[in-house]
Amino acid sequence: MTDLSADLSSRQQLRETLRRQRKALTPLQQQQASQKVLRQLMKQPLFMRSQHVALYLAADGEIDAMPIARQLWKMNKTCYLPVLHPNRPREMWFVRFDEQTLLTPNRYGIPEPDPFRNHKLPANLLDMVLLPLVGFDREGGRLGMGGGFYDSTFAFKQQKAKGKPYLVGLAHACQEISKLESAAWDIPLYGVATDKEMIICAPQ
Repeated sequence: MTDLSADLSSRQQLRETLRRQRKALTPLQQQQASQKVLRQLMKQPLFMRSQHVALYLAADGEIDAMPIARQLWKMNKTCYLPVLHPNRPREMWFVRFDEQTLLTPNRYGIPEPDPFRNHKLPANLLDMVLLPLVGFDREGGRLGMGGGFYDSTFAFKQQKAKGKPYLVGLAHACQEISKLESAAWDIPLYGVATDKEMIICAPQ
């Protein structure tokens, strides 16, 4: 755990520190971490029951979610990728993603499926959402890249970590911090899957 507490005044400073730690991992460490995260998820009945699962394409040292996607396809489940909403700033659509899906870069250079040629599912109808993150704590706090896209898209889950869609962060264990200051717009995570353990953050 990184012992950077809430009194660190700048979220951006914290974000940069954690991103450096994550990007310092070797390609082999990244590959091993992704497989370990998948194994943690496979132990979770909630994950095994989920039929409609959103995930992401990794960048910047994030946990690679593609091993998870391939496993979900083997299990005949449906995967979705986030796509930037064309008209609503900071909101996303979720578009079906399989092995044949063509991807094109969005304005940030992140590959996306075409939302007008592939099936879209409203965010509230997803069973589980596997989110990237920069940092997390054990109370469901998530530090993202700062764009606010997930917080805006899932604003309907404010103060409600339990219930569909279940929001689960994927992270290297080194991205954990002792305590994150929560902002009014932050959406709590149900849990975090790391290369070491599955952390359930929602009150039981």
